Amino acid sequence: MTEENQTVITQFLLLGLPIPPEHQHLFYALFLAMYLTTVLGNLIIIILIYLDSHLHTPMYLFLSNLSFSDLCFSSVTMPKLLQNMQSQVPSIPYAGCLAQLYFYLYFADLESFLLVAMAYDRYVAICFPLHYMSIMSPKLCLSLVLLSWVLTTFHAMLHTLLMARLSFCEDNVIPHFFCDISPLLKLSCSDTHVNELVIFVMGGLVIVIPFLLIVVSYARVVTSILKVPSVRGIHKVFSTCGSHLSVVSLFYGTIIGLYLCPTANNSTVKETVMAMMYTVVTPMLNPFIYSLRNRDMKGALARVLFKKKITFCL
Repeated sequence: MTEENQTVITQFLLLGLPIPPEHQHLFYALFLAMYLTTVLGNLIIIILIYLDSHLHTPMYLFLSNLSFSDLCFSSVTMPKLLQNMQSQVPSIPYAGCLAQLYFYLYFADLESFLLVAMAYDRYVAICFPLHYMSIMSPKLCLSLVLLSWVLTTFHAMLHTLLMARLSFCEDNVIPHFFCDISPLLKLSCSDTHVNELVIFVMGGLVIVIPFLLIVVSYARVVTSILKVPSVRGIHKVFSTCGSHLSVVSLFYGTIIGLYLCPTANNSTVKETVMAMMYTVVTPMLNPFIYSLRNRDMKGALARVLFKKKITFCL
């Protein structure tokens, strides 16, 4: 491959979503509302955890980081999607495409690791309640959060550098609404076997292993409860773990189905719909799942609003 061919592509065209032109404005309003809901909902969770001292616990440390990750995760793709829906030429520069890919992978991986930390926290809380505070010490919690942020950096950088070594010759049209790995590999005129191998191997480390750790954690929780079956114990499991399991199902269900299959087997429509599920829908639903089903969050909101009301009256 000559140097000229390697530098032909300076930008990509993002086809976006398969929406008829007459429905563009309707879907633009819908996606804008979903994005604003995502930003507002996750910001409320972060602010509540910061303001309310009752939420200064390990679980809510992880939740605040998860909300920040969701906010950023959605912001990597949604603003560009909204901009391109109003543009005659929905393009993205080559460097911007790689940057979008990096941050997309970064915050997706970060969410995966944070969900594992939250599962371990629930496991300790239910199976070892008397030793919870000694096991989930501030040092351990901060270490888990810091480790999650650091590990995701290496993984996202690996895929981005591997993508940067590929050549893109003539076709620069991406049948997607953002720069995802799969459509970029299909577009490349280089050998992509190394990239696909790394996706499979690293996918096992970053997606499958965390998912299995979460499954094992909750299997231990269920086993522990069944040893001494009681209505109170079962209610405790569902009230403590229900919201987390909902998020895990939404997040891992779509990602495992999409990225751990060979690229050739995934249609463009399937990839777009599944990507929309975990990049747009899941970050939007997380605040509702964790707030509407969580008495601590509803109590914190009531306390903050009541405190502000008293301050205003004085």
